[in-house]
Amino acid sequence: MKCNGSKILLIGVFAAFFLLICQILPVYADASEEGVEDLAAGSATAFAGDELEEADDPGEFDEFDDFGEFDEFNEFETAQAPAVFDPLSGYNRFMTGFNDHFYVLLFRPLAAGYRFVVWEPVRLAVDRAFTNAAYPVRFINNLLQLKFARAGIESARFFVNTTMGIGGLFDPAKDCMGMDAYPEDFGQTLGHYGVGGGFPVMVPFAGPSNLRDLIGYGPDIYLQLTTYIRDTETSLYIGAGERLNTLSLFIDEYDALRSEAIDLYVFQRDAYEMRRQKLIEE
Repeated sequence: MKCNGSKILLIGVFAAFFLLICQILPVYADASEEGVEDLAAGSATAFAGDELEEADDPGEFDEFDDFGEFDEFNEFETAQAPAVFDPLSGYNRFMTGFNDHFYVLLFRPLAAGYRFVVWEPVRLAVDRAFTNAAYPVRFINNLLQLKFARAGIESARFFVNTTMGIGGLFDPAKDCMGMDAYPEDFGQTLGHYGVGGGFPVMVPFAGPSNLRDLIGYGPDIYLQLTTYIRDTETSLYIGAGERLNTLSLFIDEYDALRSEAIDLYVFQRDAYEMRRQKLIEE
């Protein structure tokens, strides 16, 4: 099947931008605006609060300064958040606005229409099938991190869900056998061995990332089944469909968090880094 260049470009834009949504939504689900804006202040307050609750003798905190605050904890209250190494800050801010405009003007209406037409249980089943198809990425990266038990569980999940779950449309491995998934990618593998994130990079149509994860995405491409579909148009349609389906499941949550973010770029950047660090530590 042949198609003209403009059609391939349009399909590519769809596929790439839905990758942005696929990456951003889980990030927003795991982070809040308050956590990003007040990271240092919140940590200091929590630390001070724990010390006060655990003190056996309340009198040891009786010394106040002229403003009625504990002298002992002033250093935490005035602490500043560590500066983020962000040499591409100007570019990243521009690209955040660029991606956001495409979301508002084109991709959100598409996802909203898809959600209106397709029943939610069907969309959830499609999401499970795409997750099942990404088994090679999870399996190989668990092996690379020497997490052999988890790699074995991933293999068992793939076998059960592909057979009993009708190609992954259902998840009997978890629902009936209690086997949870262990998602890993090559960016996490690099982080597992001590490779730092480097600096933030806002990728056109692909959202927040960093230097390490951009490099890590390369090997993962060769573990994705769509990479080996010879018909380029079919491969692009499948990728775009996956992103559209994912967005339709989280569109309300993303809209709510997006509207509350005071600085959209900083929110996306910091939330992405916090989530990735949490995944690496797990």
